[in-house]
Formats: sequence, C-alpha cells, structure tokens
Amino acid sequence: MISNKINLLFLFPIFFVACGGNTDLNQLFEIQLEGNKTEFKKNDVVNIAIANKKNKEIDKVTYYINNTEVAVVDNKIELNLPQLGAKTITANISFDGGAVEINKDIKLLAENAPEIYTYEIINEFPHDNTAYTQGLEFYNDTLYESTGRKGHSSLRKVDYKTGKVLQKIALEDQYFGEGITIMNGKIYQLTWQSGVGFIYDLDLFKKIDSFKYNQSKEGWGLCNDGTTIFKSDGTEKIWSLNPETMAEEGYFETVTNTSIFNRANELEYVDGKIYANVYQKESMMIIDAKSGAIEGVVNFGGLKDKVTQHQNLDVLNGVAYHPERKTFFVTGKNWDKLFEVNIVKK
Repeated sequence: MISNKINLLFLFPIFFVACGGNTDLNQLFEIQLEGNKTEFKKNDVVNIAIANKKNKEIDKVTYYINNTEVAVVDNKIELNLPQLGAKTITANISFDGGAVEINKDIKLLAENAPEIYTYEIINEFPHDNTAYTQGLEFYNDTLYESTGRKGHSSLRKVDYKTGKVLQKIALEDQYFGEGITIMNGKIYQLTWQSGVGFIYDLDLFKKIDSFKYNQSKEGWGLCNDGTTIFKSDGTEKIWSLNPETMAEEGYFETVTNTSIFNRANELEYVDGKIYANVYQKESMMIIDAKSGAIEGVVNFGGLKDKVTQHQNLDVLNGVAYHPERKTFFVTGKNWDKLFEVNIVKK
C-alpha cells in the first residue's frame, strides 16, 4: 500500500551524452499519452509513446510507474495499479550511446463514482456536551473517546448507555487531542500539530509511552485492521504505521472518480473499508483500504438538528463501530447525544 520513492539512479546508471553537453533533456524527448491527458481511471488502457524532438536514434525505452516497471503491449500500458492517486510515469531512454530519464505526472482516479448512503437512527444516548469529540472507539462494549482543544483535551473511558465518564486522563495544556485506536492491549492517541502521539495501557488506563510523527506533519484520525494502524493527517494521504515502532511505512491517497480528495478526519476500520468523517461536513466517506477509492458517501444531514443547540455546538465528528451490535455510533463536537445508526444505501 505504499508508494516509496526509490531513486532509480541506484538501479539504473543514467548518464547523458550529447553534442554541446548541456542540452535541455526536455528538448530531446517527451512522454506522450493518449489524448494528451494527465487524468485516467483505474484499469484504463492508454497509448504511450516518446516524442523524439531531435530525431535521435533510440535504442531502448523502459517505462516505470512509481518505480515499478510496466509492460508495453502494442504501444499501450494498462493502468491497473493497486493504489490510486498521484503517480509518476518514468521513461528510461537509451539513445546514440547515451541515456536519459524523463518523467510525466498523472492522476489515477477511481473507476466509479461513490455510491450515496443515508442513515437510520436506532438509539439515542446521552453524551457530554463539553466533550470536543475527536476520536471514538469501542472495546468490549465500552466506549473510548478522545477530546480536543488545548487545555481541555483528554482520553476518556465512557459508559455509552448513560454518558457517564468512567475514567479520564487529561492531556497537558499544550496538546490538542485527536484520533484514537485500540490494538494489542494499547490505546494510541494523536495530537494535532505537536508532532507527537501517546500510547496508553488499555487495562491500567495510564500513559506508558509516546511517539513522534515523521513525514506526516499533523495528527487527525486513527484506526487499525488488527495488523496495521492507519493515520489521517489533513491531506489526501492515509498513512500506514507499524504498531510496534509507530514508524510510517507508506501511504495511499483518497480518490474519487473525478479528483484526489483531502478531507478525511476521524477514522474507523470495518471489513476492509475505512469510514472517515469528512472534515467540516455532515458526511462520512467509505474508503477502500487497499486502493484508496472512495466507494461511498454517507449523508448525515439533519443529525446535528437533533441535538440541543448552544453557542459551542460544532460539527459532526466521531465514528465508532460496535462489532457485536454491528452498528455505527456517531456524535459531534460538543453534542449532547450519541446516535446509534444503521448505514443504508439511498
């Protein structure tokens, strides 16, 4: 699920020999794609060629997409990559006793438009309306919640049926709490812009460690599939983290059939899909956790109107799946209700 940038210079010695010595490589060759397009759908079969601007004698051309060699059949390539998003096509060209590497950036989009879903309310439960909800997750019928805002951030253990906070750990005032996930007896919690996250012992409910971010500059949402932790950071990327080291081992990008989308916030993993609140919207995306394709959008319009209105009321945020009940629980920032819902196709 990763698009690691391996420098092809280590794999293929690239050098350039031409009269004058300093000729601009783009004046010699260019990658040409069918229709001069730069946006394609997954599994498209696309004509590809090299524009030979100076009529050099070309000996060989090898194509790569994000450093993986792609086969050319009848001057066509098939865009059947496992992950979608921004990609780079590279051509290694041998010519006139020299060689050059040229690139072309493309976007690989989803084959189909997202399906539209709505919700059915099953139950309503009390929720602390002072909780600026940033993360929700169930474990053994107990709800765990992370709240945000500097000076008010916390990790909570909650009886969801009554809304009672059973245990609470306050974060230091400089931290803005964000998403959480639970895995292998540990609770992992992000902070927003501090570049650090915290690890808690689930049973003892106390902090035991911390970790730093790497390429992802911010912390938004967390979830896991039992092996890998997934992290959103306010961009189009969903990062894959090693739960033992918390090192970022790669990422995929969230993509529709028309664009690369960058608003994934709080996350929940269920059966190969990542459910993600859309930042500042009353909706949630359903994302394929392998390709990054946004396969569905859940419209939660009207849900905010069902909670007590007050001046600190904020947007929908927080999604937790209850594996025994097979339902989703959603709430929002400073909402006084937690909703148990079924998600249904519209």
